[in-house]
Amino acid sequence: MGGAWDGPAGRTSDDLRAPDGGTRQKNLRERVAQALRDAVVAGEMRPGVVYSAPALAARFGVSATPVREAMLDLAKEGLFEALRNKGFRVAEVSERDLDEIVEIRRLLEVPTVARLAGQAPAEEAEDLRPIAEEIVSAAERGDLLAYVAADQRFHLALLALSGNVRLVETVRDLRARARLYGLRGLPDARLLAASAREHLDLLDALVRGDAAAAESLMNHHLRHVRGIWSGGPAAE
Repeated sequence: MGGAWDGPAGRTSDDLRAPDGGTRQKNLRERVAQALRDAVVAGEMRPGVVYSAPALAARFGVSATPVREAMLDLAKEGLFEALRNKGFRVAEVSERDLDEIVEIRRLLEVPTVARLAGQAPAEEAEDLRPIAEEIVSAAERGDLLAYVAADQRFHLALLALSGNVRLVETVRDLRARARLYGLRGLPDARLLAASAREHLDLLDALVRGDAAAAESLMNHHLRHVRGIWSGGPAAE
């Protein structure tokens, strides 16, 4: 394997088994894919390094087939690049790529959330509060993988209140393409905690039907996404 790697966030082959103890190919493939996503987020797999499916499979304790299939799936998402007869490389994202992705997200998500403040029933917004609190809890204990997972569930569930399935799919794809590298090295945990609390503030605005506040909060939050997660300047 081109790059040394001791495994995805401490996972073992047992962690990749199906809940019923089986190892059905599709389920295993999905679990391997998630483990690889986590490894990229945690900084355990780095951009530009080439990884081979057989070597990764040996570390997982599984066959190479589900690992290769998972990496091909992630290549379609833009997370990896497939290199003929070599393996897979974590794709790099430029500052311009990140700026453009955040700009598109702002164009899609800010007006959608503002509309939801006047349309979505308050109880539907309240249903998302446990996820928002989970984000805050993850930030406070420094569990960045849990933070990222809960953050994605929150934002996609929030957008799903619009009833626009294609919007949700588009934002999910944009989030994947603006992937987060090496979050364990995040320099300021206070910024992470502040970003986490913004989810609760956003819900409060939705519950009281304050479209202007929801629009402002969502716009500010996405600027945080660009500045904190990407290590670059906040989007203007």
